[in-house]
Amino acid sequence: MRLMLMDNDAVARAHTRAQLTAHWPWTQWLEYAPATRGPLPVEALAQGFDAVLIGRDNAAAGAAQLRPLSTRAGFAPVVDLARVPETELVAAVEAAARTQAQARAARARSGEEAAARRFSDAYIPAYRRVRTIATSKFAELHLAEADSSAELVAIKVARDVVHDPDLDPAFRRLLLEHDLAQRVDPRFAVRVDDLGVSDEHVYMVMEYFDAGDLRRRMKSPLNIAASLRIALAIARALQAVHEAGLLHRDLKPGNVMMRRDGGIALIDFGLAKDAALAADLTEVGQILGTPHYMSPEQGHGEPMDGRSDLYSLGVILFEMLTGRKPFMAENPMAIIYMHRKQPVPELPGELQGLQPLLGRLLAKVPAERFASAAEAVHAIEQELTDRELAA
Repeated sequence: MRLMLMDNDAVARAHTRAQLTAHWPWTQWLEYAPATRGPLPVEALAQGFDAVLIGRDNAAAGAAQLRPLSTRAGFAPVVDLARVPETELVAAVEAAARTQAQARAARARSGEEAAARRFSDAYIPAYRRVRTIATSKFAELHLAEADSSAELVAIKVARDVVHDPDLDPAFRRLLLEHDLAQRVDPRFAVRVDDLGVSDEHVYMVMEYFDAGDLRRRMKSPLNIAASLRIALAIARALQAVHEAGLLHRDLKPGNVMMRRDGGIALIDFGLAKDAALAADLTEVGQILGTPHYMSPEQGHGEPMDGRSDLYSLGVILFEMLTGRKPFMAENPMAIIYMHRKQPVPELPGELQGLQPLLGRLLAKVPAERFASAAEAVHAIEQELTDRELAA
């Protein structure tokens, strides 16, 4: 028996657990307090549970969002404790579990169950596929629900078939991305839950960010203070990346994810590189990344260090402040040329006071930029402090 207990009252949760554990000692429990964790995601169906129990406290924070769960198509059977006398609780849970068993059997017969566990060409039984988020030349990214927690996660599946785990580039890239992300302070990097191979396709299970990325956030105008706060958060994340001995090499708004608590996390370490290693998965001089956000040295396939990531941060800051990228052209090579040859763009009007900061980030020569992400953090913090004092 696997039960989810949704109640904001810890004492009430303990009481319910004690009642049911006396009948089913082997029960596996997931306790979920909506007031702390927020409402269950809209796309979650909790099909990995035999029943979902909703607490009796109608006044508890988030209770209004809990009652409609039973109306979601495919959602696990709901036992509303406010409507079930304690003497009938065991019978109610047993009935819910039978209903769920019948629903699972019907999904299995129809093929729906197997289809929900297939991600591209990989069968991953512990997760239910919700939808495809994005596709690229190298991988597909899917939104999924974990059976064990009803949590939404992102699953990246490499397109290439794994023939030899020791030699296959797709396997090595995803393994490297997994290992490098694990080295970074988890406050600043995507959480990676699992890495595996199914049907000869390698996959990685990661944290899902329902608040979206910085690109989505930038669709609404950002004032100076908000732009600087986000830039500061990114600089701190880069400091953590660099202190782990890594370079990100693909910093852009789409790789800066927004957490519900207001923090940010960097994702897509597929192009990241161990700064201490000479060996890499790319050829010498090969250019990988996004031209709009590339440093001059990266765009020309030259040696890089952490100051290249700081240049990318400068591009992001300029875009947050002005709503446009610093350099635009009809083709990628022209943009790369402009990063090397065109002067640092001037900020307009009231933004002029930030030109020195921007100039240090976007300096053409690495030696003229901030020497480290820690130095950039200090400079942005000082800028925010000065503005708060002047306000």
